[in-house]
Amino acid sequence: MATRFPFQDGGGKNATFKKHLMQRLIKSGSASIADIAKELELSIPTVTKFVGELIREGYVKDLGKQNTSGGRRPNVYGLNPKSGYFVGMDVQRKKILLATIDFNGNIVSNDESYPYELANTPEALEQLIHILTDYISHLEIDSRKILQVGMNIGGRVNPNTGFSYSYFNFSEKPLTKVLEGRIGIPVSLENDSRAMMYGEFMAGCVKKEKDVLFINLNWGLGAGILIDGKPYYGKSGFSGQIGHICALDNEIICNCGKKGCLETEASGYAIERMLRERIAQGCTTIMSEKLEAHGEFLLSDFVDAVRKEDMLSIEIVEHIGFVLGRWIAGFINILNPEMVIIGGPLSETHEYLRLPIQSAIRKYSLNLVNHDTRLVVSQLGERGGLIGACLLSRSRLLDMI
Repeated sequence: MATRFPFQDGGGKNATFKKHLMQRLIKSGSASIADIAKELELSIPTVTKFVGELIREGYVKDLGKQNTSGGRRPNVYGLNPKSGYFVGMDVQRKKILLATIDFNGNIVSNDESYPYELANTPEALEQLIHILTDYISHLEIDSRKILQVGMNIGGRVNPNTGFSYSYFNFSEKPLTKVLEGRIGIPVSLENDSRAMMYGEFMAGCVKKEKDVLFINLNWGLGAGILIDGKPYYGKSGFSGQIGHICALDNEIICNCGKKGCLETEASGYAIERMLRERIAQGCTTIMSEKLEAHGEFLLSDFVDAVRKEDMLSIEIVEHIGFVLGRWIAGFINILNPEMVIIGGPLSETHEYLRLPIQSAIRKYSLNLVNHDTRLVVSQLGERGGLIGACLLSRSRLLDMI
């Protein structure tokens, strides 16, 4: 059974102040009592009291004297990295990625990748639980110090209730409670696109920007939205379902059951359909071998084909880039973000994808608005969702989101 975080369920005003103090140390790394008192608008005796209590509880460390240009040097304080750990689990279509961070956000275990077939079945859930428990059992830390497991998965999830509506929705209990009952550790649930966005915000290409749109171009198409430095969830946590905007008059049935969704022309599923159609028409591509040998392919196979300058693959990625860019232009007109990040596996095609998106943005968005927006490719790549899962679980525990 995991160690219970003492401030997890309220705890009154003092617990709230302690959480705010820990949030401050996460953002700055270290600070003096005077610095903390100034930012939190508390008296120095009050901050001294809370810092002393957090030191005794094991969550804060005295880091010694601060280097200053002159005068009396104050002591600085920081979080104790060994006071607690957070496991991140990124559930993908063909694999599960796992990693662990300490309280300071440092990765303390090598990223682990497990083969996995994502399906909405009890068998797939059992395999997921087996992978997670096996991973935890091999960690070189006391598992009782794991404060939370942060899991992200595609589709519609409600982080507040812990329900997943796209996968593992066959139990009356929330998915988080099902998992907690099996592993004995609190579990939080997040949408994969939002987790990837948060990973970039906390540890990736986002620097000082607070209004960000993250586009997850995967087998499906989703988005994570950051407004004033906070993830935007909407009423039930379903924000960011941009793949299911009725954007096209193409009569193609989407995985959601509706016709004309943006995902039908800008996603991994769209790439697979276009490849099969063009090969049937006699076009040549190095992707033919993958499809003939296995009947399917990985998105990394398609990315490799683009990098090898396979002409059909380049044509397809340019097509989806321009289609997607037209709708990103609309989102820029609505949200006026500081940054748009292109992420997900297909972002690994880099300029082959970014340039047609940029071209469409310039063509279809208002010039005065798009000048405010910087278009970049994900810095964390495939690890973005995993890092985001870890950091979101910590932030959720400390009420940072």
